Amino acid sequence: MNPKKREGFSRYLKWLYPNLKVKRWFLLAVLGIFLFATGFAVMNDGVALGYAELQFREIIYRLTGSAQHTAVPTGAVISILGILAIILGFKNMLYSIISAVLPDNEGRIVDTVYAHHHLSRGPKIVVVGGGTGLSALLRGLKQYTCNLTAIVTVTDDGGSSGKLRDEMGIQPPGDMRNCLVALADTEDIMDTLFSYRFENGALEGHSLGNLLLAGLSDTFGDIQKGIEQVSKVFAIRGKVFPSTLKQVVLLADLEDGTRVSGETSVRDTEGKIRRVYLEPSDCPPLPDALKALEEADLIVLGPGSLYTSVLPNLLVLGLREKIRKVKAPCVYVCNVMTEKGETDGYRVSDHLKAILDHCGPGFVDAVLANKGEVTAPSRKRYVQEDAVPVITDPKEVEQMGAKYFEAHLVQEGHVVRHDSDQLAKELIRLLFRLKPMGERIALVDAYLLTQKLRKNS
Repeated sequence: MNPKKREGFSRYLKWLYPNLKVKRWFLLAVLGIFLFATGFAVMNDGVALGYAELQFREIIYRLTGSAQHTAVPTGAVISILGILAIILGFKNMLYSIISAVLPDNEGRIVDTVYAHHHLSRGPKIVVVGGGTGLSALLRGLKQYTCNLTAIVTVTDDGGSSGKLRDEMGIQPPGDMRNCLVALADTEDIMDTLFSYRFENGALEGHSLGNLLLAGLSDTFGDIQKGIEQVSKVFAIRGKVFPSTLKQVVLLADLEDGTRVSGETSVRDTEGKIRRVYLEPSDCPPLPDALKALEEADLIVLGPGSLYTSVLPNLLVLGLREKIRKVKAPCVYVCNVMTEKGETDGYRVSDHLKAILDHCGPGFVDAVLANKGEVTAPSRKRYVQEDAVPVITDPKEVEQMGAKYFEAHLVQEGHVVRHDSDQLAKELIRLLFRLKPMGERIALVDAYLLTQKLRKNS
C-alpha cells in the first residue's frame, strides 16, 4: 500500500481507539437513524421490517397497556425515539470533540459558529491609522463584521517598539499588537498576555506582545508573517497590515523652517507643523493591503494623532493613490481633543485641511466629528497637556468638498476618547447613507441580524 494511503488509513483507525467518548455517541446516532426509518416503515405497513415492527409494538403495548393494534401510533413513537437518539448522539459526539479541541468554548459553540458565519456577511471596512484610536475603533467594528482590515503606521520610534525596531531592524510592533488584541475573539485573555510589561531586568519596559511579534518576525522572515501566525492562534476577526515593510523615518517641516526627524521628536517639538514626510519616500505598501482597499465598502481614516498616526500611512507610495482610485467612500474620524505639539488650536476643518494638503482636494468624502460635551472635570485634567475639545465647524468642512456628520461619540474616564460601540454604530449608519440605493438592502439585512445577535448574546 502507498505510504501516504497507509498513513491516512491509520489516522482514520484512531477514531476506534478506546476512551475517545466519540464511538458510543456515534453508534447511538446510527441507532436513532435506524429507529426513525423503522418508524416510517411501521406507519407504512412495511413488510421488510415486519419482525422489528412486531417487537416494537409489543414493547409499546406493554409500556402503555394499550390493546389498540394500529401501526400509525406505534410507528410515530418509534420515529420520535429515533429523532431523540439522533439529536442526543450527534450532540454529545460533537461536544466530546469540541471539549477536547476548545475546552473553554464548548458551552458557547453555537453562538461562536453563528457569529462567525453571520459576521462574514458584514461590510468590508478598511481602517487606516495607528495608536489607541485605531484599536478602539476596531473593538467596536468587530461586533458588526469580521471583514476588517487595519493598515497601521510603522513610524513609532519610542518605548518598547522603538527599542525593538533599533535592535532587531523590524517594524515597530506596538500599534499592530493593539490592533490584534482588539480584533481577538478572546480579547480579555489576549490583552492580559500581550499587554504584560516586564518591570525589571534585561526586558524592562518591553511588553510580552511586542516580544512575541518580534520573535515571530525573526522566525518567519518579516512582521507580516508573524502577524499571520498570531491571527491563526487567537482567531482574529480581520486582518492587520503594516503600511510598509521598509524601515521609514517620519520627518516634519515646521512653519518656522525647522525640520524635525523621528516620530517622538515630531510629537514633542513645539511649533506648528506645516508638512510631514517619510524617508525614504519610495517605500511600497503591501499588495494585500492594496487588494483590501480595492474590495472595500468603506475606508476610515483615524481616529488617531493626525501627523504621527494617520498621515504617515497616506505618505506610503501608492496607498493614497489607491484610496483615491477606488469607489469606496473615504471617511475621516476627527479626534475629540487637540494634541499638544501636533494640533494645538485645530478645529475640525483644520484637521481636514492638513489631510487635503498632503493628499489633494476631494480625497475625503465625509468627516465624522464628536458633538458630545466634554465635562468640566475632564477638561481640567487636560489643562496640563494644553489640550481642549476640538471645535466643530460644519460649514468650513463642507466648503472643502466633504460631507459633515456628527454624533455623541465621547467616552470619559481616565482619558477622553471615542466610545468604541457608538463610533462603530455611527460608521455603519454612515456607510448606509453614502452607499447607492441599490446596495443598501444588503447592509440593512446585515445590520439588523447583527443587532438581533447582540441582543440574544
